[in-house]
Amino acid sequence: MFRNFKMVTQVVFGRGCFNQLDDILAEKRRQHASFMVFAVDDVFKDTDFASRIPLKKEDMMLWVNVDEEPSTIYVDALTEEIRSFSESLPAGVIGIGGGSTMDIAKAISLMLTNPGSATDYQGWDLIRNPAVWHTAIPTLSGTGAEVSRTTVLIGPEKKLGINSDHTVFDQIVLDPEVIADAPRDQRFFTGMDCYIHCVESLEGTYLNTFSKSYGEKAIDLCREVFLDSGPESDDKLMMASYFGGMSIAYSQVGVCHALSYGLSFVLGIHHGVGNCIVFDHLEEFYSEGVREFRQMMKKNDIRLPQIPRKVSNAEMEKMIDVALVLEPLWENALGKDWKRIMTRERIGGLYGLILGERSL
Repeated sequence: MFRNFKMVTQVVFGRGCFNQLDDILAEKRRQHASFMVFAVDDVFKDTDFASRIPLKKEDMMLWVNVDEEPSTIYVDALTEEIRSFSESLPAGVIGIGGGSTMDIAKAISLMLTNPGSATDYQGWDLIRNPAVWHTAIPTLSGTGAEVSRTTVLIGPEKKLGINSDHTVFDQIVLDPEVIADAPRDQRFFTGMDCYIHCVESLEGTYLNTFSKSYGEKAIDLCREVFLDSGPESDDKLMMASYFGGMSIAYSQVGVCHALSYGLSFVLGIHHGVGNCIVFDHLEEFYSEGVREFRQMMKKNDIRLPQIPRKVSNAEMEKMIDVALVLEPLWENALGKDWKRIMTRERIGGLYGLILGERSL
């Protein structure tokens, strides 16, 4: 059976379109006599950008912190904070920030209408009730979180997304002006998330013409942004993120993402940075992509951060556990016989290569 996947219902793109957000929300306010929840990266607190957010007196502002990877515990706490704010459901949840902030906004919108903890829904198609209407304004581009059907969270036992058609945003506002002031390193690592998941998609066994068409355009745009640095780089990077997210909607990511999840779970390394650290060691699987990735690092004067500390044997086993849970990623990378190819021992060997002297 062919996959019948959910797409973002409405999209606005263009320089300055952030100013349309108030008009977009006005329609929802008329339909539902309730408040809006703005989930905004706290890096924008007390900035000029914050004053542009169309917050009304009845609305709730959540300044979310993404210094660490989003967790199920944090999502549960924010959900309870909203429930304490009002007995009624909000008319909408608006996520403003990078991939982590957008994932938090998606998770909150789901947990407001589904019982229990976010931990209960880490997996594929476990959500039963539709989310509160939710929209996103990315302030970083690359993750594809604005179009994906997942919200990636660190849980007590694993790093795994809430994967559901109900997760997909109802509206996104793509304004290249909003990403213009992103810090250089952060812009690169987030952009590389797009580049890497396109490499994984285009070399995967799930590939079809739909995912190939989006993936090829996304990777070409990444090359223009990070190798040529020509005009309209912010516009191109924003569209690369969009197309990259659409590519993996009908395929999957692969070896790099599977391994980086384990790295993030144990060491708390942010997703984009973790992907780059891992990808730099995967010539065996993606030789041309790794070579081009290194050219991009050199062109943009980027150095990969060091692994922060040594990893114990018990932590290594946990990293392997986290990676092994991600079966669709391994199957996309290696085929249906992936369990024979990618044994527990081989994953441990790859982590040993990545960690170097940082493993005990």
